[in-house]
Amino acid sequence: MKIFKAVIPILFFGCLSVSAQEISEHALGLRLGDSDGFGAEISYQKSIARYNRLEIDLGWRDSREFDAFKLTGVYQWVHSIDGDFNWYYGIGGGLGNVDFESRLNNNNQPFTPDGGLFIFAAGDIGIEYNFDIPLLISLDFRPEIGLIGYDDFDDSFDFDIALGIRYQF
Repeated sequence: MKIFKAVIPILFFGCLSVSAQEISEHALGLRLGDSDGFGAEISYQKSIARYNRLEIDLGWRDSREFDAFKLTGVYQWVHSIDGDFNWYYGIGGGLGNVDFESRLNNNNQPFTPDGGLFIFAAGDIGIEYNFDIPLLISLDFRPEIGLIGYDDFDDSFDFDIALGIRYQF
C-alpha cells in the first residue's frame, strides 16, 4: 500500500512534465458554442513560453432572455498527447455587458431586469489537433463563475463548451 501511495504522485507529476510540441507564436480564429443559446467569439492565442500561451476572446451570446458580449482572457498550459494532438488547461477571467429581454412579473406586467456590467472568473480544459497546414482545431470546456453582476445573467455559474478553429502564424 505504501508503494501505491508513492507511485500515484510520481505518475501525476510525470504527466504534468510531459513536453508538448512547440505551439505557434500566434493563432487567430473563431470559437463557436455556448451552454445556452448561441455564442461566437473572435479568438487570439499568443505564445508566452515554449508550452504556455495567452488566449483572448471577444464574443457575444444570444438567447431568448438576453443578449451579451464579453471579453475573456485565459492563461493556458499545453501538453502533448500523441503526434499532433495536444491537451491544455488554464485559468483566467473576463468582463462583459448584458441586456435582458422584457419579461412578465408575478402580476403579469412586463418589466425588463437590470442589465449591465458583469465580471467573472474562468477555468479552461480542452483538446486540440494541429494540422500539417497552419490550421488548429480545438474542443474545450470553460466553466465560468460570476464575481460581480453575473447573478441575473446566468445564476452565477456557466458551462461554456465550444469548438475552435484558428489560423496559426
